[in-house]
Amino acid sequence: MAFSLTPLPYSDTALAPVISAETLSFHHGKHHQAYVTKTNDAIEGTDHADKSLEEVIAAARGSNQGLFNNSAQSWNHGFYWHSMAEESSSPSAELTAMINEAFGSVDDLKSKLAERGAGHFASGWVWLAEKDGKLSIEETHDGDTLADGDSNPLLTIDVWEHAYYLDHQNARPAYLDGVINKKLNWAFASENLARGTTWKYPS
Repeated sequence: MAFSLTPLPYSDTALAPVISAETLSFHHGKHHQAYVTKTNDAIEGTDHADKSLEEVIAAARGSNQGLFNNSAQSWNHGFYWHSMAEESSSPSAELTAMINEAFGSVDDLKSKLAERGAGHFASGWVWLAEKDGKLSIEETHDGDTLADGDSNPLLTIDVWEHAYYLDHQNARPAYLDGVINKKLNWAFASENLARGTTWKYPS
């Protein structure tokens, strides 16, 4: 089974000016596509060919770094596109209550996401995740992922430079401010929480 590039769930101008159409053309059309292509090339004719992307990631972790990096980055990017929306929504009542318990308020959570994202050294991802009924902010470095872990990722923010450099140069905090305060898809996060299982990459 060959994996496909996840379509953007909005137009290529929907995230502007936080993320421009030019950035999306490179980030989605070039970077994400390259990860998907390399994953497909690596699994063709192998025992992984009929597995889900999540199964490929789990099988490659610790044993095949090249396949792990490309499959995990394929998943992370698909999840990232859905973590944003043209207009930011509000968390569900259930998610809001859990945010208030864990962080104090939605605004406090946003501040902590911005702080963790700005402070993350080099490349990686910042996540809002749920485990055993409790929320936490997690960080993964480089191409690592929560796709095959024991927590349920609700949202992610890409802090690799290619996610923001064309629009904000080295000002990662400006990118984070725009995404967190204007573009986070709280409806997606709420759906992930309500489902209670990790999002599956579209086959």
